[in-house]
Parts: sequence; C-alpha cells; structure tokens
Amino acid sequence: MSRPADTMVTSPPSSNTSTSVLEKDEEANIDIPPSRLSANNGLTKEASNALQPSNTRTNILAVSGLTEHPELPNTYVVGWESDDDPTRPLNWPGWRRWGTVLMVSCITFITPVSSTMFASGVPLLMSEFGVQDRVLSAFVVSIFVLGFVFGPIIFSPLSELHGRLPVYHASNILFLIFNVACAVAPNFGALMVFRFLAGAAGSAALAIGGGTIADVIPIHHRGKAMVLFSMGPILGPVIGPVAGGYATQALGWRWIFWIISITSGVVATVCLVIMRETFAPKLLKQRTVKLQKQYGHVNFRSLYWSPLTERQFMVRSMTRPLHMLVNPIVLALSFYLAIGYGYLYLFFTTLSKVFQDQYGFSIGSSGLSFLGCGIGSIMGAGVYAIWADQVHGYLSKKHGGGRPEYRLPALIVGALFMPVGLFIYGWTAEKQVHYVVPMIGSGIFGFALVNIFVSPSIDFSK
Repeated sequence: MSRPADTMVTSPPSSNTSTSVLEKDEEANIDIPPSRLSANNGLTKEASNALQPSNTRTNILAVSGLTEHPELPNTYVVGWESDDDPTRPLNWPGWRRWGTVLMVSCITFITPVSSTMFASGVPLLMSEFGVQDRVLSAFVVSIFVLGFVFGPIIFSPLSELHGRLPVYHASNILFLIFNVACAVAPNFGALMVFRFLAGAAGSAALAIGGGTIADVIPIHHRGKAMVLFSMGPILGPVIGPVAGGYATQALGWRWIFWIISITSGVVATVCLVIMRETFAPKLLKQRTVKLQKQYGHVNFRSLYWSPLTERQFMVRSMTRPLHMLVNPIVLALSFYLAIGYGYLYLFFTTLSKVFQDQYGFSIGSSGLSFLGCGIGSIMGAGVYAIWADQVHGYLSKKHGGGRPEYRLPALIVGALFMPVGLFIYGWTAEKQVHYVVPMIGSGIFGFALVNIFVSPSIDFSK
C-alpha cells in the first residue's frame, strides 16, 4: 500500500516498506551481504536501488524534476522540472501573473475602504445608539484596524501550511459575513465586536499578499507590483469617506455596510472563479501526491518537505514575528511603520470633523476633504513606480548584487515629507486658513506615506 506524500512527514520510510522489499528479495532468491544492510532502514541505498525493477527506476529518474534522495533509500525528491517549468508561478503567462496581482490588490483595496467608509456617518450612528463618548466615536472606526493585529497571526501560518488560495477564499467569505452582521447590528457593543471581526477576517490579503506577489513576480519587476498592491491600504481609507459621505447622507449609515457587503461578495465570487494557487510548497506537494499514487512502491518527498508536525509548524509560525522583533532593524522599521499607520487612522478619524467644525462642510462634502491625501498618495505611488526599480537596479549593478536596503532611499524621502505635511495640515486648519491649504498638507502626508509603507516591504525573496 502506498504512503501518501505529505509535507509534514516526520520519519524515513517505514519498516513495512523495508519488510516488503525484503520479502520481494526472498522471492527473487537474491542474497544480500550484511555489509549492504542498514540498521535503520533494513537496506542500504545501493541494495534498495538494486531491488527496484530497472525499467521502473529508470522511468522514475527520467521524470523531469526528480532526483534521488542523498541519504534515504528508495526515496526521490520532487522539485520543479526546470527553471522554465510552466507550472511554476513565476513562469506563468504575464496576463495570469499580473491578473493575480490585480485580484489581490482588489481585496486589499476593499478591506481598507470598509475601515473608513462610514467615518462621515459616525455622528448619526452615535446619535442612534445614544452614545456620547467622543473616544468611542473614534474607536468605532479604528477598532477595525485592531483586527489587523490578530488576523495575520492565524492567516499567515495557515497559508504556509495549506496554501494561499484557501486562505483568500475563507477570508473573503468571513469578511462578507461580518459586514452583513455590522449592517444589522442591534446595538453599539455588537457593532464594535463585528467591526473587529471584520477587520481580522479582511486582513488575510494584507498579511499574505506580499508573499503572493513574490510567488508570481520576478524581483526586478516587484516594485511596480508592490505599488499596485499598496494602493489598497493607502487609497482605500481615502476613497471610503469620499464615497461614504454622500451615501450616508442619502441612505443612512447602515447602508454603508450593505454596499461593502455587496462589493466584497462580487470580488469573492470572481476570486473563486479566477484565482489559482501560487504557493510553491503547496504546488510541489500536490505533484508529490500524484507521483506517489503513480509509483506506489517508492517514496517521494517534496523539495520543501519539513519534519515539523502541523501543530509544531503553527506554533513556530505564530511565534516567529516575536523572534524577528529581536532584530534591531526589524524592530525599528516595524515601530516606524506603526507610527505612520497610527497617524494615518488618527488623521482619518478626525478629518471629517475638522472640516465640518472649522469650515462648515456638510456630512456629504466633508468626505471630499480626503481627496488631498488621495491625490498625494497617487503622486507618491507614481514617483515610486518610476524610480524605485531603477534605483534598485543601479545600486545592484554598482555593488555586484541586489540587497533589500537598496529599496530604502524612498523611505528616507517619505520620512522627510511626512512631518512637513502633518505640520501644514494641523497649523493651517487650526488657524482656519483657506481649506485648500490643509488639503495640500494632507496631500504631502499621503505622498510621504506611500514611500514609507512600500519601501521596507518589497524584497521577499531573490
């Protein structure tokens, strides 16, 4: 009976396999010297190979991508057929690779949109539920982002264990369910809980989207792909209030969640039809299982085989971020990105109120105040897309090889512009200078934030 191939195999070929081979040897009346016996496996590699029918062993080795295991007898390692293997995601046709990036970017766009789309309707929500606390009025928007902290802890290990595609589908479905729950929330507490769960469910693409891009896009084109991917987290919170302001004024705050649910349902359906698995270990595992069924009397092991059990793998993956934070570079970058993202949502939770109180904007028109940040973000993405890959290529050629640090010049630019934009926005809004000026400040802030977010997050693999 064949043993299914699995990435979590923890032992060499079983004793049953060795026994069956010995039985075949006895039937063939072949004498094997004691020197060719192995204490652990019954047979040495040479003896095991000698017992295989020559045509079968030849046929197996003739299959592209298979190599003999250097230590375990009767075992073959399953890899890609070649560097140009068409089943390898990096070698997919361009339309499929960039289509995958586009779908992941759509998911990462919808999630941040829903985080702020009803920001303009918070006063109506607070009035309906009879809540007067101003802190809670900001928290009901930002609690969605708190889900981003916990979702990746679960989704990232699951994507490495079972592949990226099932995680995307599960995330899309859960995100849809929790947004429907927000639309029918009976009280303020329930809304807060469902907002948190929606944020956690929608964080999968933010957590593993960069890995998907590394799966399908070569490193020298990854800058453009990351710009497209980063437009979701940057532009999503900007476009949300612009659309949500007038929708809230015309339909009420609950309809914001119905609109989000309908949109996410459409995207989830398209993903079910179009998206394909991109995670190399999962694809090679599937190939390993297929070969194991075809050649049941030998053992196959994926190139990415791991001796860890599923439980050990989950524990290691969930604790890995804490171990990485010990590295001072990772800690510094994470801390700085956290500050930038905190500024972004503090900015979004107060922008509508600032323009309503300081400049007399209506609920609908206050959403337009987010356009400054959106335009600045688009400009920042355009600049990054044009020169980031060029700078990386120049430095790689100059120093004889690429390094992740060659993406950081854009972060330096963003770090200089971010405080400038915040200062212009805050000072001019307080002094009630013409409303265009604080919008310009928010645009500078958006320009800086794109370069800050994208630069440290781009080089996942060579």
